[in-house]
Amino acid sequence: MNLSTWLHQHLPQVWTSRGLFAWLLLPLAGLHAALLRVRRLVWHLGWRQAHRLPVPVIVVGNVVAGGAGKTPLTMALVQHLQQRGWQVGVVSRGHGRKTHDTRAVMPDSLPADVGDEPLLIRQITGAQVWVGTDRAEAGRALLQTNPGVNMLVCDDGLQHWGLARDLEICVMDERGVGNGWLLPAGPLREPWPRVVDLLLHTGDNGLPGGFVAQRQLAPVAHDAQGRSQALSGLIGQPVDAVAGLARPEAFFAMLRATGLQLHHTTALPDHFDYAHGAPTATDRPLLCTEKDAAKLWQHQPQALAVPLVLTPEAAFWQALDQRLAEKPFC
Repeated sequence: MNLSTWLHQHLPQVWTSRGLFAWLLLPLAGLHAALLRVRRLVWHLGWRQAHRLPVPVIVVGNVVAGGAGKTPLTMALVQHLQQRGWQVGVVSRGHGRKTHDTRAVMPDSLPADVGDEPLLIRQITGAQVWVGTDRAEAGRALLQTNPGVNMLVCDDGLQHWGLARDLEICVMDERGVGNGWLLPAGPLREPWPRVVDLLLHTGDNGLPGGFVAQRQLAPVAHDAQGRSQALSGLIGQPVDAVAGLARPEAFFAMLRATGLQLHHTTALPDHFDYAHGAPTATDRPLLCTEKDAAKLWQHQPQALAVPLVLTPEAAFWQALDQRLAEKPFC
């Protein structure tokens, strides 16, 4: 087991409490805090400035390392805005890709070129998506090539200060803020609480305020050829499951909650490249996440991708629409 895999498996457990290992990492968390203060000072003094794009920008992100439901919320948000008449574009860094340029995401793009999450957003929502380390540059390129776009959503950009935003949405899952310490002693990318426009909880974490969203698996999975399989039709037989996520066990637990019998599970690091080792094929059905599917299907097209459905409460959408209505661009 390499160091990266070990950290992926064990650090989330360290972050749940202020145990011995977390205390040993606390000096590094102090260095992280100092660097954050320097960064804030640089922006406060105007030595660096955020780039303002000519359309409204909504940023979706979180303050905790690992997945909390940002991408599912981004897709739900894009679809909500599309239903209200906005022409929405999406910008993202494209975590896990091997390229470093700024480029458009096409429905048939390779995950290695654009990242698995931007590709999923493009395929599910149909919105124009661009990836780039500099989100403002990606946004400008998207708007230049798609002049009809009048709203941008930035996926996972809460700490990307180079892009000016009109609305910030923070997502929190059941972990909350863990032990409350900054990385690497805790899970926080930046101190919490901080001011955001909307806070959405995708799990019961005990934090005050905000809105609630339900996360559940879709009842039907599909393979690379688009053939569907009801999950209920798999109950009573052993199945395998694989997930390359920040928290693979959360996906496995949701599968078990539907009544499925998991014979073997393979937990892999987030954005795992299946060219480096796909699960061994067996005669058992293999279930994966939609995020994994595009990469895994290149090796096992029979794998069944199970969509994750995120449903925020109605009050969240009402609050979002109200805040947008209060902005001068509406």
